[in-house]
Amino acid sequence: MQKPVVVLVGRPNVGKSTIFNRLVGQRLAIVDEVAGTTRDRLIAEGDWAGHDFFVVDTGGIDPNKQRSQVPLSIGSADFIDEIRAQAEVAMQEADVILMVTDALEGVTQADREVVEILRKRRRGSETDSPPILLVVNKADNPSARLNALDFYSLGLGEPFAISAIHGTGTGDLLDAVVEQFSTKIDEDDEDESIKVAIVGKPNAGKSSLLNKITGQERSIVSNIPGTTRDAIDTKMFFEGQEFTLIDTAGIRKRGSVIPGVEKYSVLRAMQAIERCDVAILVIDAVSGITAQDTHIAGYINEAWKSVLVVINKWDLIEKDQNTAIEFEKLLRHELNFLPYVPILFISAETGQRVHQVLPLVTEIQQERVRKIPTSQLNKVLAMAQDKHQAPSGTGKPFRIYYGTQVNTEPPTFMLYCNDPTLGHFTYMRFIENQIREVFPFKGTPIKLVLKKRVRRE
Repeated sequence: MQKPVVVLVGRPNVGKSTIFNRLVGQRLAIVDEVAGTTRDRLIAEGDWAGHDFFVVDTGGIDPNKQRSQVPLSIGSADFIDEIRAQAEVAMQEADVILMVTDALEGVTQADREVVEILRKRRRGSETDSPPILLVVNKADNPSARLNALDFYSLGLGEPFAISAIHGTGTGDLLDAVVEQFSTKIDEDDEDESIKVAIVGKPNAGKSSLLNKITGQERSIVSNIPGTTRDAIDTKMFFEGQEFTLIDTAGIRKRGSVIPGVEKYSVLRAMQAIERCDVAILVIDAVSGITAQDTHIAGYINEAWKSVLVVINKWDLIEKDQNTAIEFEKLLRHELNFLPYVPILFISAETGQRVHQVLPLVTEIQQERVRKIPTSQLNKVLAMAQDKHQAPSGTGKPFRIYYGTQVNTEPPTFMLYCNDPTLGHFTYMRFIENQIREVFPFKGTPIKLVLKKRVRRE
């Protein structure tokens, strides 16, 4: 299922970034006493009570602040308008909105105007309006918690009095948040097509690749980066197999993301990766392999999705007999955490090798759902340990007794051992490589889960 989106909104300096850090469990947002510190939207994943979701932090909305009043130390004089635009775009996509206020300052006119923005947004889409939860932050003591009662006047229902710094009340807030998530079955759960997300940085040629694969002008193609704002699904059949191709907006590094609509497209691309079975990572051959390409590959890897790397615009490269070899060597060095990924050099413009994309995706998906017989797996495990015993820093040897595949998509193996804490990362990588020598699992990550063997009496 597609992960729900929780968006934090409110005027500046009410503690949204601190709440964001609390919800995602990491210090990702810059926390500062100067109002307006969070200029860019931040996106991260959170989880609570078995529910995974995205959390979006926004710059504060302050309708009353004039540009001349913005402190020079903050930066550009027009950033308040930009922050407001970001928040309004985020509200259009939220599953749950957290309206954050400040218990110490009480109800302000700016709070009332932010609430009016939310109400206008709700009136604009009455059939599908996200729920709004009122959060009163900085309720660090009994007096501040008593002040939270004043926020009933905003007309958003019962306020949740919390202290983001100390964590007080955040559990009750998260309980209320996950209660708002829809329990309906996502359409993707009933869709048996192979879902393929076409991802990459802006202007790498994702939409051109989609159009060439489908043979239709299904997406707008432009040489201006960022033309594709939404994740667009295209259904098609190829050799009797149904595919859902998801074309996404390019993922930029955070410092170069333009405020407003494009900012939110990053989240949509991340959601597309979450939805897909196989991700096609499109890399621009002209600009070469960039840090942003590795960042996107890292996100695909963290989401446990299968992947095909496509090097686009290969027709624009001056080549000799070693060009492709050297390019692939560099790519595998930069993506050393994806040693199993297949690489295809194409030109979406001319159609060069594009006909190989869907057959490769089909092959990768077959590997993704592959089930290994237990007897064959244990033969590989025994041979691997005979070849190389695990190093022991404690004097106690690490031993895998047997294993079995417990899941697919991705393939997941439960390995029963004497002590899971002794399974060092480097040795587990060796075990994975030994499995892949026999069962390659092309383009597909595999999970190795260690569990202590318990002898029965």
